[in-house]
Amino acid sequence: MGRLMARRIGLTLDRVLDEAIALADAEGLGAVTLARLAERLGVRSPSLYAHVAGLDGLQRALALHAAGALKSALQDALEGTSGLDGLRSLARAYRAFAHAHPGLYEATQRAVTPGEDPELSAAFLEVVEVVGRPLRKRGLTGDDVVHAVRALRSALHGFIVLERAHGFGLSASIDESFERMVDLLIAGLHG
Repeated sequence: MGRLMARRIGLTLDRVLDEAIALADAEGLGAVTLARLAERLGVRSPSLYAHVAGLDGLQRALALHAAGALKSALQDALEGTSGLDGLRSLARAYRAFAHAHPGLYEATQRAVTPGEDPELSAAFLEVVEVVGRPLRKRGLTGDDVVHAVRALRSALHGFIVLERAHGFGLSASIDESFERMVDLLIAGLHG
């Protein structure tokens, strides 16, 4: 009956993912369960198995989608920029993505053990490659790029987590603090 009902209402993987993204962005990634998703879609939970391999499969699909969406946002931010402006634009786009899509952003934080899921690993690596582009243009190579990407990601993620948790209680501008943090990171790249 589940598959018949799913077909009757036009349930597709895209529709399932769209609803899961909306739920994740509204209530957090932890709120995305098969039961909640089925309720929102007006189907029974077993109907979802025609489109995703359980909750793990749904979370994987969300992570793949999130990696692609973040990559696109960062690529768009880099377009037409050069040098330090590229790094600033990338940092702003990363923060904007996290605010516009908090659930998807949370899905980008999924840990993948090397060799465990080559497709998901490749999707996350593509995001890292985009972040590395302006760093390579600054003359970084090899492991220096890896270390710089890790530092940039750590700083941006930490700022975003604190900001979303209302961890910046002082009256100074949060946007100004963000810009100064990015400037400090860029200055650190010059050694």
